[in-house]
Amino acid sequence: MKTKRPVRLDPRWRVNIFYVVLMLALLWAWQESFSRLAVRTINYSEFKQHVAAREVVECAVKTDEIVGRVEPKDKKDAAFLFRTVRVEDPKLVEELQVAGVKFGGVRPSFLESFFVSWVLPLGLMFAVWSFLGRRFGAMGEAVLNIGKSRARLIREKQTGVTFADVAGCDEAKLELQEVVDFLKNPKRYQALGAKIPKGVLLVGPPGTGKTLLAKAIAGEADVPFFSISGSDFVEMFVGVGAARVRDLFQQGKAHAPCIIFIDELDAIGRQRGVHLGAVNDEREQTLNQLLVEMDGFEPNAGVIVLAATNRPEILDRALLRPGRFDRQVIVDAPDLDGREAILKVHTRGKPLTSDVDLRRIAAATPGFSGADLANVINEAALLAARRAAKAVTQRDLEEAVEKVVAGPQRRSRRLSEEQKRRVAYHEVGHALVAAYSEHADPVHKISIVPRGRAALGYTLQLPTEDQFLLTQSELNDRLAGLLGGRAAEETVFGEVSSGAENDLERATALARQMVGLFGMSEKVGLAHCAQKPGAFLSGGDGLLQTQRDCSEQTAREMDEEVKRLLDDAYRRAKQILSERRDQLETVARELLQRETLDGDAFRQLLGRGGGHDVA
Repeated sequence: MKTKRPVRLDPRWRVNIFYVVLMLALLWAWQESFSRLAVRTINYSEFKQHVAAREVVECAVKTDEIVGRVEPKDKKDAAFLFRTVRVEDPKLVEELQVAGVKFGGVRPSFLESFFVSWVLPLGLMFAVWSFLGRRFGAMGEAVLNIGKSRARLIREKQTGVTFADVAGCDEAKLELQEVVDFLKNPKRYQALGAKIPKGVLLVGPPGTGKTLLAKAIAGEADVPFFSISGSDFVEMFVGVGAARVRDLFQQGKAHAPCIIFIDELDAIGRQRGVHLGAVNDEREQTLNQLLVEMDGFEPNAGVIVLAATNRPEILDRALLRPGRFDRQVIVDAPDLDGREAILKVHTRGKPLTSDVDLRRIAAATPGFSGADLANVINEAALLAARRAAKAVTQRDLEEAVEKVVAGPQRRSRRLSEEQKRRVAYHEVGHALVAAYSEHADPVHKISIVPRGRAALGYTLQLPTEDQFLLTQSELNDRLAGLLGGRAAEETVFGEVSSGAENDLERATALARQMVGLFGMSEKVGLAHCAQKPGAFLSGGDGLLQTQRDCSEQTAREMDEEVKRLLDDAYRRAKQILSERRDQLETVARELLQRETLDGDAFRQLLGRGGGHDVA
């Protein structure tokens, strides 16, 4: 038996009905306004006076008003139409008859009665019903759509980024170009029996270009690209995240072949365990659903999952196994050539003077990520604009590097002459110890101009090449250089100040790594006695706050070895400064006059006479 479908009104008829009602309303409003403009409104008492004076020729008595025509006895006054509010007056009819007035009753017009009695109430009810319907409909739609995926479908040209805009990570770019090529030419790979990875995980420190690579893939691939953040799956209600994962992959299968990009995967991919609370339960259910969708019982052909994280150590092992995220692409900090290529990309289209040497800037920024280098170029452009210059100079770029490393200059921070003198000797102490240490990095600049939040001065050392390994001798020289400022203060003034706080913090962290992580202590031995947090979340200098993973006895021995390393480095720094006290005084005096010394000026003051730095 066939069920009859409810008859629905054609939308075109709805529009026509609306226009008819609107036309009637406008016609009634026009009639009312015209009649009101042509008729004079008078008081009822004035109306009675005209009746008594036999000046009312005719009138019509309505339900709530009286209208008519008045012809004054005085020929100078013109006749006019009047309107007055009707008042309960039982003798009105007799008075009109005595005055010889033509009068009669008037019923309301059909148009007026129809509009007032039917159109206006029904229209008001319809407006209220529509308003409430939209409000409740939006609430119901929000409740029903809570499990819908929030992924954005990105078209090829929306990102404006291609692989030509990505530099400094050639290996990672090559891995991802293979994925894009497979999507464009699948038959070439399928002929050899090759299968594209189901998942590609981008791993690296913040700012190295993981999200930029994803944008480049969206700009290069000729397939749909869905972008979503890991936090978009996490909600207060248990099961919502899993529902959104299901909906996301359903959309992906409907648009297959396609790419799904999940940024900050660690928000939902944490290691599972026994936890209490709905939040952890929701995260685990979301992760379980993601695992099933990526490689479960049902095939998931044509959907490639691309994810990014800077915390791979906390991800669940089931998420990283083959069949899910088959390929992990390391997007690390760029090397010298990579930094130069990144600088060329970010200076593309910007006016540069002929003296700009991007290779030199790349050599002066070891450890910088792509985001740091982009910030350097932007700061250099701002500095040039501040001078009203038409192009960016080499000096602007070098000043931008110092601003990113040490913070902006704070010349408003006024130091007394005694404090300024102490800061000068402190910074020269760092530089002098580094200059006469065989394995220390060369001194690039010394300054006693306050920068950032706390730095009253700084000594900038830059390596001549990228360093991926550090020997024990190099680390010992670095310890001595860090303690050189405090040693200079004690040598010159006989006491120390609080200015060496950051130096002591960094030196202690470095010494603790030497003992607990690198096995550079004979007393503690080769044991790995400390744990470090995520390697990709360390500071720019690579120093980490380690956590002990040993017994109390070993921890006590570690503390003793750390103290011994620091004492030896401090003793060596004081010896270097005591033996070259005249050079300490000469350089400090020049620094007080000029406030800033570059590496060449510093080496000239030393007479190019000692250590690898001044050779």
